[in-house]
Amino acid sequence: MLKKIIKSYDYTLIVPIFLLCLLGLIMVYSSSMVIASSPKFGDPAFFYERQKISLIVGTLAFIVAMIFPYKIYASSKVLLAIVFGSIGMLLLVFGFGHSANNAQSWLNLGARGIQPSEFTKLSVIIYLAAVYSKKQSYINRFKEAVLPPILFTMTICIFVAIQPDFGTAFIIGLIAIFIILCSGMNMKTIMKLVLLVLITAAILLPVIMIKSDEIFSDERMGRFAGFLDPFGEEEDHGHQLVNSYISLGAGGLTGLGLGKSIQKTGYLPEAHTDFIMAIIAEELGLIGVIFVLICLTFIVLRGFQIARKCSDPFGSLLAIGISSMVAIQTFINLGGLTGLIPITGVTLPFISYGGSSLLVLLLSMGILLNVSMFTNYHANYSNKEQKPQKQNIHQFTRKHASFK
Repeated sequence: MLKKIIKSYDYTLIVPIFLLCLLGLIMVYSSSMVIASSPKFGDPAFFYERQKISLIVGTLAFIVAMIFPYKIYASSKVLLAIVFGSIGMLLLVFGFGHSANNAQSWLNLGARGIQPSEFTKLSVIIYLAAVYSKKQSYINRFKEAVLPPILFTMTICIFVAIQPDFGTAFIIGLIAIFIILCSGMNMKTIMKLVLLVLITAAILLPVIMIKSDEIFSDERMGRFAGFLDPFGEEEDHGHQLVNSYISLGAGGLTGLGLGKSIQKTGYLPEAHTDFIMAIIAEELGLIGVIFVLICLTFIVLRGFQIARKCSDPFGSLLAIGISSMVAIQTFINLGGLTGLIPITGVTLPFISYGGSSLLVLLLSMGILLNVSMFTNYHANYSNKEQKPQKQNIHQFTRKHASFK
């Protein structure tokens, strides 16, 4: 049985995941070595070493999640622990968190920090997948099936947005929409949900207008100004986007060479986090960009394929949620550095510097691999193992019929 389980793992999915992680580790070192050499950090490998530790811990989490049966996450006790753990961590941020990039979204754990909102993404995916899979028999009953999970998701999004981390709150909301659309609800129920969202938005509009000075701060409005007219705001809010364009265009087909980026020397802020793809384009060229995009696209499409093949509603919705998380985060990151959407501070999956993000992504991929393993195992071996049993029953029946 163990041999059959090992054969059932999707190794074609494991390869691009760790190719991206290794490339990300190399590019974190390359893109951060200049800023890491400054007196503030004092070590060219400062960010590289921290990312390497995150990758090791994330790999261990990946292996455990890959082996651990995913159905246990849907049990009542585990689900309650996930729900209250997520809310508890977000509340701890308000009391004991520290600020980074104008958002109080971090908790210090000794020398390292974690970002609870990153873990909340996976928590929401598990919760929504578990709840909607259990309510399949009455999925269109609005009050009993649809509304409670939505209220939980909205609460999480509000807590994250208050930090403020609008980018992560937006991602969580979009992931929830993907899971809801694939949960089996009919169009009538979905339209009720849309109406509820519109009514909620209308109720919140006066609050938004009262708090407009806080919500629409100069910093946030500056991001929109930089997005709409980056070259007109080149000396201020458009500085990052303009230098991203320069970096994207400088590499050509093959790039300037690994480690030879000019923009990372102080022209492009956040080169090792939100704008690491621009450095990849500059140093590795179009070839490097295409390689990253192919790997990410393969992971997302493979995840949706796993969801389609999985006969278990919980496993299928888990795969949809995890795949949509990678797809949404990739789109928002690349959209920001190319000027398609305003910059939101979202990292590029598996590539950008960020321990919490990498750990959650690898943990999520481990869960996805486990869903895939069970799906492949049941498709390839369960039916075959049942056939001899059926044959033996028929033989037993015929044998005893002959005595009559």
